Amino acid sequence: MTPLWIALQFLTIVPIHLKQMPSPQQNAASLLFYPLIGLGIGLILFALANLWSVLPHVLSASLILGCWVILTGGLHLDGLADSADAWVGGFGDRTRTLEIMKDPRSGPIGVLSLVLLCLVKWSSLYVLLDQQMLYALILFPVLGRLAPLFLLLSCDYVRATGLGSSMAHFLPKTWAIIILISSLAASAFWGWRGVFSATWVLLGLLWLRHCFIARIGGVTGDTLGAAIEVSEAVALLGFVCVAYYL
Repeated sequence: MTPLWIALQFLTIVPIHLKQMPSPQQNAASLLFYPLIGLGIGLILFALANLWSVLPHVLSASLILGCWVILTGGLHLDGLADSADAWVGGFGDRTRTLEIMKDPRSGPIGVLSLVLLCLVKWSSLYVLLDQQMLYALILFPVLGRLAPLFLLLSCDYVRATGLGSSMAHFLPKTWAIIILISSLAASAFWGWRGVFSATWVLLGLLWLRHCFIARIGGVTGDTLGAAIEVSEAVALLGFVCVAYYL
């Protein structure tokens, strides 16, 4: 059970206290529980959406998004801001890009990326509530947390030391593939919209993988966090938009 508690501790603000320092193998195995933690987050968002269903949609969308950020401690948003700053400030240079990612400060591009992503999430949440499809909130955090599995299975972790490097090295690849495929297939529970949303996420991850490899040769902890946030936004946006075109 230790890998589950590690995942819960890392991905949420739930106060988990481990009795001993986890091994590299346990840290790596925690990645397998990321979709399950996403499911838990989704269920909480679904419950809150039902609780606030009597409120105006503009207000409940704001409350849901706020709780979404709070539940995760803003961890992945920090990765998005760092990655955005590095991508623009790195001027295409691998070494400079990696150096900027280490800087804890957020520049204007990082802040702008956060504003734009939160705006996409908020407006999509508003439409989702307006369409009375609250149950779909369960899906998006699950799809978002498939990003680390997909990227660590398909490309290198570029930093030689640190937690991410160890997790990438000891990741149980067979189980990771099974969980990745199973989670994507489970999107069919939400009908054709769920399948479309999962497909869009997969295509988005393929594009991110291409960008990460082209610029820095793989992924870092910051880019993994950014991928989670982008995948959630893409999943949510795709789910609410597809019905207007098909």
